[in-house]
Amino acid sequence: MTRPLIGLSGRQKRGSDIVGMPEVLHHLELDLYFADYARGILEAGGIPVHLPMGLNPADVADRLDGVLLSGGADIDPLKFGAEPETNDFPPEPARDEFELALLTEADTRSLPVLGICRGLQMVNVHRGGTLNQDVPPHARFNEAPTTEAHAVTFESDSRLAQLYGADRVVNSLHHQTVQELGRDLRVTATADDGVVEGIESTDGRVVAVQWHPEMMVTRPDDPIFGWIVEAAAQR
Repeated sequence: MTRPLIGLSGRQKRGSDIVGMPEVLHHLELDLYFADYARGILEAGGIPVHLPMGLNPADVADRLDGVLLSGGADIDPLKFGAEPETNDFPPEPARDEFELALLTEADTRSLPVLGICRGLQMVNVHRGGTLNQDVPPHARFNEAPTTEAHAVTFESDSRLAQLYGADRVVNSLHHQTVQELGRDLRVTATADDGVVEGIESTDGRVVAVQWHPEMMVTRPDDPIFGWIVEAAAQR
């Protein structure tokens, strides 16, 4: 079969944010993402396509078979009608606008979407949901990203349960969580403390997780990357 193209969102930084970058390049912008996202797609048989923020999502959506929203900075609370409560990971407004537009184009074309960490939060905000802005117990940034931090339990009739079974131990690299759920979404995974760890659209086209499967040692065989590639291929 033709390998499906999965659009992969990232973030923008300046050269001055990169250790070792020559000073003469400090003012230049870089589009980047952690390569493990792309590796997950490649290992599952898809082709990752980096989507730089200078791109209009409407100009590329017809050429994509699926979308992966990656992790990163906090979403601007104004996007879900709240005042900022923390500045630990300052918002990146240009990225917010880009990913909101990308999700709109994906919805219009019924593209399968996989959201990871911030990607889950963006899916929720795009559909009118809100976020808890700071949940410190889940911010395990002092541990290696491969660390198995806690278990999540899946709803038996969910896509995530089909992929993982009844439960799974995952890592934890986030400090924001779903508060009010957005329209046409359902919670399909939770942590022991009740924090939402997975959501899915009611039509099954969008699946999002709060943990980082791309950073765990199980990534090469993680079924969630197989899901997005297979769903994209079936289009």
